[in-house]
Amino acid sequence: MSDPQRREFLAAAAGIASLATLSGAQPAAAGDPSFMNNVPDPALSGKDLPTFKFALEKSAGKVIGNSFGKEATVEQLPISKGIAGVSMRLEPGAMRELHWHATAAEWAFVIDGRVRTTVIDPQGFAETNDFDPGDVWYFPRGHGHMLQCLGAKPCHFILIFDNGYFSEFGTFSITDWVGHTPKPLLAKTFGLPETAFDSFPKDEVYFARGNPPPAEPGPPLQGWKLPPETHKYRLLAQPPHATYQGGREWRVDSSRFPIAKTIAGVVLDLDPGALRTLHWHPNADEWQYVLDGEISVTLFGSHGRYRIEQLQQGDVGYIPQGYGHSIENTGNKTARILIGFNTGIYESIDLSQWMAGNPADVLATNFGQPVELFEKFPHRDVFIAGKSGPGK
Repeated sequence: MSDPQRREFLAAAAGIASLATLSGAQPAAAGDPSFMNNVPDPALSGKDLPTFKFALEKSAGKVIGNSFGKEATVEQLPISKGIAGVSMRLEPGAMRELHWHATAAEWAFVIDGRVRTTVIDPQGFAETNDFDPGDVWYFPRGHGHMLQCLGAKPCHFILIFDNGYFSEFGTFSITDWVGHTPKPLLAKTFGLPETAFDSFPKDEVYFARGNPPPAEPGPPLQGWKLPPETHKYRLLAQPPHATYQGGREWRVDSSRFPIAKTIAGVVLDLDPGALRTLHWHPNADEWQYVLDGEISVTLFGSHGRYRIEQLQQGDVGYIPQGYGHSIENTGNKTARILIGFNTGIYESIDLSQWMAGNPADVLATNFGQPVELFEKFPHRDVFIAGKSGPGK
């Protein structure tokens, strides 16, 4: 490069740098999904791996009457920057009031009881659905919705959000908004006298309580205007996605549930002693909630870092994107785990699958072992191994 060319290059580079400074450009922060593969996460860059377990159901949460919400975000579990979760229980007649989430989509799995939801999208399409145990819903980020207990029994469900910084207690609730808006604005918006709002709540209600809802939902004020894609999927009403020696897996992502473009889910049953074998997810973080049983979860974080946590019913586990891990049933009954991923498409690479994808001579050279040994390894992806191993 000649001197004049070099001077022009340096001047242009300096100009770009000054523009960046003037525009307030800042280094990317860990936890920003667009840079998570480029910026070291301080929570994961230490000599030892941090804990990836949180006893969600043993936490205090927010309790109103006999309804509660308990959350696991980066505040409770600092490693969980990509996904947050909530355990919510509603008593009969209770409703998680009309609200929206500005920074996260919501995916839910019903454990007990029955739930009714309504949701509206930016085009004004609205849908009401009733959910039974094993059913799933998904609401895109920013779409207004409510959750209501149906029938005479309480309902319990798990909510999964595609942002670990999201907080269930920082949502935008309709009573909070209306209660803090000047009455002239409300009167003008709705074409009613200001006095119509005199007895409205002044603060956020969060859990509204009233008469149990009717068995059949009533029509919206605007009449029925259904969206092109439903927000409901009957996960456990389907046959398992796959059955193995030692367990079963139900899986749903956007290939089966098109509206769920940012969250995929799995229900995993492991028989006593069975193992969801060593694997990793190249495209997503993993959030685990133990529905039943006792499990041992391993986490491999490179450079000799390895950690094992024991999880019981009601506990949460978290695996960062790309980290190797496994799940083993250490109890004497079937363990059932609900697993959420912050992606619309499920992907995994299993260690057994990786090994089976290589010639025996490559593996022999890699490990310094005889070629004959690797001929005895599984020639397929094991995925779930039974108590005595994968079998043939």
